[in-house]
Formats: sequence, C-alpha cells, structure tokens
Amino acid sequence: MPLAPRNSPPTLDPVRPVMPRTGTGSIMSAFSRQPLLKTPVPAGVLTVIEKSKQLAAWTAVDQHIKPEHRVIGIGSGSTVPYVVERIVMQGLEANQERVFIPTGFQSKELIVSSGLSLGDVDQYPTIDVTLDGADEVDSSLNCIKGGGACHLREKVLAEAANTFILVADYRKNVEVLCTNFKPGVPIEVVPFAYAKVLHNLHTVLGSPTATLRMAVAKAGPVVSDNGNFIIDAPFSHDDMMDPYKIMARIKMLTGVVEVGLFCHMAKAAYFGNADGSVTVKWDGGMVEQVSASV
Repeated sequence: MPLAPRNSPPTLDPVRPVMPRTGTGSIMSAFSRQPLLKTPVPAGVLTVIEKSKQLAAWTAVDQHIKPEHRVIGIGSGSTVPYVVERIVMQGLEANQERVFIPTGFQSKELIVSSGLSLGDVDQYPTIDVTLDGADEVDSSLNCIKGGGACHLREKVLAEAANTFILVADYRKNVEVLCTNFKPGVPIEVVPFAYAKVLHNLHTVLGSPTATLRMAVAKAGPVVSDNGNFIIDAPFSHDDMMDPYKIMARIKMLTGVVEVGLFCHMAKAAYFGNADGSVTVKWDGGMVEQVSASV
C-alpha cells in the first residue's frame, strides 16, 4: 500500500464532523438519531514521546483505515487513544456503518466514550484491519505484547484481521526483542499452574529470572481480563534471535494460555520519531520515512 508523498506528511489539523441538516433545517433533530463523536485524547500540549505516539497512530490510520473498511479491531496500550482519535476525526459519515472490536477493557471504554459502535469478535470473526500498540518490535516485525496483560485477546484480534498494523514510538523500534523492554515475554497462565510453569521456565526454557507479575494498587498478582495470572520471562539475546522458536516451546507448556510474542503476523509497523517524522517498516523488509511537518 503506497505511502503519502514524502513532501506531504499527514495533516495534524483536526477534521470536525459536519452534522447533517434535516428536511426542516433543524440540526438538533439529527443529534437524536446519530451519536456525536468525540476525541478520547484530552486537549493540551503533548510531550515528545506522546507526540511521537500520535504521529505514528495518525499516519497508520490515514494509510490503513479506508472507507470500505467496516469491521475494525482496536488494540490496547498507550498509543491506542491516538488511533481512536484519528478515526473519530474521519467524521460521522465515515464511521456510521462501522463496528469496532476491542481487545480489552481499555479499548472498550475508548470506543464507547468516543461514540463509536461497539462489537465483539463473536459477532465478527473476520476483521478488516486491526491496529494495536507494542512493547517492542524487531527488524522482522515480530513483537512483544502483553505489558498491559491483554495479549490473549490482542492475538485473537490480530489473527482475525485481514491486515494487522502496529503503532508505537521510536523507543520500541529495535533489532532484537528484549533489548529495551526488560520485563521480558508476558505469559498468561491459569492460576492453578503458575508455579509449575515458573519452574519450567527457570529450569528448562532458560529464563531463570521469570517472575509472577504482581499488582501495584492491590495485594497479590495481576489478574487478566480472562481471570488468569501473568508471568514475565526475560530471555537472552540469542534466544530472541528466533522468537518464534521460543514462543512455540513456551506455548507447549501445560497451563500456558497465551504467549506475548507475535511472530509473522504484522503487515507494517509505524514508529513516531522525536523529530516529528515517522518510520514505517513493512513485512517485506522495506523501510520508509515520512517527513516531519513544517
């Protein structure tokens, strides 16, 4: 899919939806029939990191959310509010026939609070496009996901999508996984089996510092939206040279529900850079730059 010309980066000016007039000329009656869309991102000056996330998200939406797309997956993480923001800016007419599938509580709330139509993968097992964040993305578009403990549902929506797109800031753009994301690979496990899986990771699979993820604002472990525990398992640089291999070995452990390694799934990854440009990596190995706005 071609990118915008390099000298014409995506505009960052909001496009406010225009409400249709009724036959009597009353705008208010239109509000009773159609929801008013609103951005999920509060007004204010963004930090460099947040601006880079916004640039990546807006560019990805502009390139991949087209008028013909009717079922759209919305992922989780700190970049996703900017994805929803840009979709909202496409206006009421573009979004009135669309349905949006969330990967978890956060994305569900973003969809509902923005006035978009909420759906479920049970109703729509085939998705046109899924856009999601990532904790880290390597040179082959393999990625780590699950820092927010949503990777089971995220992987379901990624697999259900005809096109799976990653959006992130420049800190997540690495050659080999587990370079900057030090917690390691998130692993969702049934509570009954967590001790046994930890033992397997420590003694068999080469992650001696794997730990059960503990909650911050509650006593005890983090519990996923599915009622399971999360283990964080760091692996060596050599192991992460072939993340698919280690993913398969982890997945074979009894008690493991899902592994936060997404291999051979993404079509493209968009990284917002500190200078206002966007780096785009494609699954065929091509890398492109979208220039900063002037």
